[in-house]
Amino acid sequence: MKVKCQQKDLAFALNLVNRAVSPNTTLPVLNNILIKAQGKKLYFSATNLEVAMTYFIDAEVFNEGAVTIPAKLITNYVALLKDAEVEIKLEEGLNLSLKTPLSHTKIKGIDAGEFPIIPEVEKGEEFSIETGLFSIAINQVGFAASSNVSRPVLTGVLFRLEGANLSMVATDSYRLSEKHLQLKKGVNEALDCIIPSHTVSELGKILSLFSEDEVNCHVTKNQILFSISNLKIISRLIEGNFPDYKKIIPNSSKTHVDVSVPELVLAVKKVSLFVRETNNNIKISVTNNGKLIVATDETQIGEGTAEVDVKMEGENNKVALNAQYILDVLSHISDQRVKLAIDNKVAPVTIKPAKKESNYTHIIMPLKL
Repeated sequence: MKVKCQQKDLAFALNLVNRAVSPNTTLPVLNNILIKAQGKKLYFSATNLEVAMTYFIDAEVFNEGAVTIPAKLITNYVALLKDAEVEIKLEEGLNLSLKTPLSHTKIKGIDAGEFPIIPEVEKGEEFSIETGLFSIAINQVGFAASSNVSRPVLTGVLFRLEGANLSMVATDSYRLSEKHLQLKKGVNEALDCIIPSHTVSELGKILSLFSEDEVNCHVTKNQILFSISNLKIISRLIEGNFPDYKKIIPNSSKTHVDVSVPELVLAVKKVSLFVRETNNNIKISVTNNGKLIVATDETQIGEGTAEVDVKMEGENNKVALNAQYILDVLSHISDQRVKLAIDNKVAPVTIKPAKKESNYTHIIMPLKL
């Protein structure tokens, strides 16, 4: 293998596919990136057996070939090179030579034959999503997924596809996020698939790096493929049935509150300093004099109370919530105001952006008062 390409293209490609690499002590080749020269392109692939990424750049290929190289080492090294032409050459003993006008190095690799075969996604349902809307949805939903592997379906994000409609949902059983999107290209048959939240999170970070206005997707029985520009991300799907989450979203509430996000965040942060020993339990009281009061019980280090002016409709009400859960959802809402719906002390609290067109709903399960 002998190839010439630009340092900035090489660095971008390595940084991208590196996201699919996770330290693996049982299979050393999984710590590597597969670099393959073919035709007039240089291909880069990485996988952790749950998700695989493939990306290509244009290159001047003199000799075709392939090798796997330690991901962290080559990525860090190429990042230190000046933006210039890089000559990449595979020498005897699986040594990869990288030469620029000012430097030369050799990195020892592993035979490309030991690298897992990146699966081809079979023909399945196809759909496409506007990149910007998809990125926002990932940001607003993914954080609510569980990290507890005892219930695998809750560690993923549900994609519910019906025609040109997509519902994205995540829950850890204490909170839930739901976002509705219009697809640019819809599906022929309705289907549900559960995608690992780590895959969705990485995809969200990657989308901002591309200028393309849509993401193309193919979904089969056990895999999903996301394509944008020269990048392909293939992920396994999580088997199982997602909970019937619609049952826990309240249909009606006795109290509706319109509140400023910055003011509510500040109030919760002040009071949350005192609640670490009580599992972040804070009390929220709403009264028809236009006040929302955030308070704590007395703890070993003290207690706190903060007031926020609100627009309120309905009955006076009180509920206990996890302070961190409130801060989490508010940090993922770009609106300056949100609407809270409270029914009673044991019913879930609904939080939505004040703008109706946001199509976003978040619910938090209450704690004991």
